[in-house]
Amino acid sequence: MSCSVAVSNSPVFSPSSSLFLNKPSILSSPEALTLSLSHLKSSQPSSSSSSSSSPTPSSPSSPFRLRIPKPPTGLSASSSAPAPAPAASSSSPSTVFKRKRPAKLDIPVGSWSSGPPPATPSSAAAWRELVEVESEAYSVYCKRGRREAMEDRYSAALNLQGDPKQAFFGVFDGHGGAKAAEFAADNLEKNILDEVVRRDDDEIEEAVKHGYLNTDFDFLKEDSRGGSCCVTALIWKGNLVVSNVGDCRAVMSRGGAAEALTSDHRPSREDERNRIENLGGYVDLCHGVWRIQGSLAVSRGIGDRHLKQWVIAEPETKVLQIQPEHEFLILASDGLWDKVSNQEAVDAIRPWCVGVDKPEPLFACKKLVEVAASRGSFDDISVVLIQLGSYI
Repeated sequence: MSCSVAVSNSPVFSPSSSLFLNKPSILSSPEALTLSLSHLKSSQPSSSSSSSSSPTPSSPSSPFRLRIPKPPTGLSASSSAPAPAPAASSSSPSTVFKRKRPAKLDIPVGSWSSGPPPATPSSAAAWRELVEVESEAYSVYCKRGRREAMEDRYSAALNLQGDPKQAFFGVFDGHGGAKAAEFAADNLEKNILDEVVRRDDDEIEEAVKHGYLNTDFDFLKEDSRGGSCCVTALIWKGNLVVSNVGDCRAVMSRGGAAEALTSDHRPSREDERNRIENLGGYVDLCHGVWRIQGSLAVSRGIGDRHLKQWVIAEPETKVLQIQPEHEFLILASDGLWDKVSNQEAVDAIRPWCVGVDKPEPLFACKKLVEVAASRGSFDDISVVLIQLGSYI
């Protein structure tokens, strides 16, 4: 046995009456319209259905029916005036009492998004993944490894003192955070230049040393943790002045032959280990890596307050006059050099930069980084490529 249930004109169960009044076919329909729910179809035919609402093959009988009264005669379907509700009658079970529909909910589109809106791009955000810079004289490619955020930084300053043949470049590899690397990238060039301009030309190594030491001293006053390895190249009055602390490295191509202009500062270096031990420290081999006090794997750098007694900021510097056979200079963090040899780096760069009609130095930097990554480098990798021919 099935029964008919009249469902009121509710916003949950009933579509808007204006939806039906806009349909001409509904205006010419019988006194009441029956909407059947096919998924609730009765298993047997209903015997109590009236002739005016008998089911059709396309509209099967259902125990649930929605009844909408026919609009009064003479009222246009497009009229904006509401139709008067029919008088209630206890003898008419199909009578429906009209209720005012609640106000429409205004739900902002943003509330359906899967996450917070993207942050406004900033210089800090730009360092999270990768950095690409291309210029006539140099190119930069930095790519984040498997750290949460990029800890490498770089610097490039052209036209020093208004001279297009003078410039400064640097790569800075932070550890324990990026603060030391960022501080060095922002301040080392100025501190070195301040020392260079007030000294004689034959004191340039001493000037660079004091530039490094002053940067380290200023960073320690910041009371920030962490440290940074650095490699820099100052091009000054026809000379190339390359300096480093830590394991960032500078490699030059001299007619296609790789020439390392720096030596990594690691506790495994005999002179570095002796220096540390003479100062009361010790060097341990931890999981195949030599570390100071069982902690840091580099023996020089800017910062590292907790190890400052042994981790000094004094750089080693090499000065040479730029010659025509000096093709380009690679400054890179250890994320590259741990997986790529000096000669391999030169061989990867040279076909794209030397003896070609359209050099592609930035593409060469990318290919070099891809080689290191394909060999399992999980560290941040930063490469600065300098065309030395631009400074002869």
